[in-house]
Amino acid sequence: MIEAETLESFENNDIEGNLNAEHPTSTRSRIKLVIALVPILAFLILLLVSLFSSNENRGGLVINNSFGDISIQDAEAEDFVLNLYSGETLRLSDLRGRLVVLDFWSSWCPPCKAEATILAKTYERFRDRGVEFVGVTIWDSEGEALAFIRKYDIKYPNGLDSDGRIAIDYGVRGIPEKFFLDRNGQLIRRYAGPITERQLETVLNELLIQ
Repeated sequence: MIEAETLESFENNDIEGNLNAEHPTSTRSRIKLVIALVPILAFLILLLVSLFSSNENRGGLVINNSFGDISIQDAEAEDFVLNLYSGETLRLSDLRGRLVVLDFWSSWCPPCKAEATILAKTYERFRDRGVEFVGVTIWDSEGEALAFIRKYDIKYPNGLDSDGRIAIDYGVRGIPEKFFLDRNGQLIRRYAGPITERQLETVLNELLIQ
């Protein structure tokens, strides 16, 4: 009985050894495949975490919940070309001769939602007085941004900063954030956080008489 068990064990070990000897390449291939899949799986996990994480800190952006004046020295605004949702393009330097309000925003940002109607209405009142608004959407999708624009009936030009280059050039650290440019394309004011209707009108009236 012992001899039979020993013989069976020997035969099984011999078969396994032969199988491993016959397929070393297959084993190595499986190991390489697993190693190759690890970074892909890690990326997918990070992507899912990003998609389902809280909107209040998407992409590491800070939500500017309170209004604040950020001191800046007068400097020429960095020129850029923005692909608008309308299908047209806008070059910032083409707006010379008008006051420009450059607004960085996202559709998922609560303060951006709070001030959206204010911006839309104020634009309609000041557009014939030599004032132009330009909305720059950051860290957002085109579909969500367009839905936001339709919901709040926003008429001024808007486009997506798809690679974040414009936001980087302007040093944007949170949303909403606004830059005011004079008629010569110089940066003269910078504000973080949601702005009230009275605050926005006061700033624009001050700049118009300069």
